[in-house]
Amino acid sequence: MANGGEQRLGTIYTAGAFSLWGMLPLYWRLLEHVPAIEILAHRIVWTAVFTSVVLLVGRRYRLGALIRDRRLRRGLVLTGALLGVNWFTYIYAVNAGRVLDASMGYYINPLVSVLLGTLVLGERLSLLQKTAVSLAAAGVLVITVHYAVVPWVALVLAGTFGYYGLRKKQMGLDPLSALAVETTFLAPAGVALIAVFGATGAGALASINLSTDLLLGAAGAVTALPLYWFAHGARRIPLSRVGFLQYIAPTFMLLIGVLLFGEPFTGVEAISFGLIWLALALYTASHTPFAKEVEYRIVRRMQAYRQNRSEERAAG
Repeated sequence: MANGGEQRLGTIYTAGAFSLWGMLPLYWRLLEHVPAIEILAHRIVWTAVFTSVVLLVGRRYRLGALIRDRRLRRGLVLTGALLGVNWFTYIYAVNAGRVLDASMGYYINPLVSVLLGTLVLGERLSLLQKTAVSLAAAGVLVITVHYAVVPWVALVLAGTFGYYGLRKKQMGLDPLSALAVETTFLAPAGVALIAVFGATGAGALASINLSTDLLLGAAGAVTALPLYWFAHGARRIPLSRVGFLQYIAPTFMLLIGVLLFGEPFTGVEAISFGLIWLALALYTASHTPFAKEVEYRIVRRMQAYRQNRSEERAAG
């Protein structure tokens, strides 16, 4: 376990990462005059460049070894594709005035990860965790039924990022190196898109103004820096603290969407988000010794009750 100073530094790094992720809507909104697909292309290309430079400077550039490993190569192609879908959906949501949907997606992401762990890895859920997943599903259902529209932005963001995290956990790679390979695989498509936009005269690069060029070029740093901070922070602090700090990002998104972008937050949204927040509270509480002890006693009493009922039926 890291000492007090290391844990404080880890908390600062991790909180900084989630804070920057949460404030990204402000950045992408500055580029709302650029098509989401073109922003995505620049984000991919400049992230590949930025991460490769950082790894070279830090003498940790071993992308060739990762690419030559067939199993890892297939895995990173898949995670790269998931990342591309996630990034495009997020950028689209911000510039289409759907930041609340994005916020919901990242609120329910931890619970989606729990569900994937159960379905894919065979992990068992506790009673509180099952209740939490059910409440989150109810929160999504409230929005779906009221508006008669599935909140696909939230579900795509939570699903892609949840499965992305699962695959990365299985591969066990350094986050920055993995991101460099993923974006390197996607970079040819990104370059091609930028070239097509430029050839048709519809490209934003070097055709609108200097601030647009700088924002597009800095997309790589804005993408990689929080991941770099997270990698340095998460290894210094307990996982429980990482889990708590991760709610900074969707909370910032929610506040930005409502207070700065003027997105509606009606009673329906309040009920939906309220159910999701309650789910997250139960999920967080499920990791405490007190909750585990209470749940153990409840399960024992239920088992004893079922056994007594079975014995009564057998005797009758």
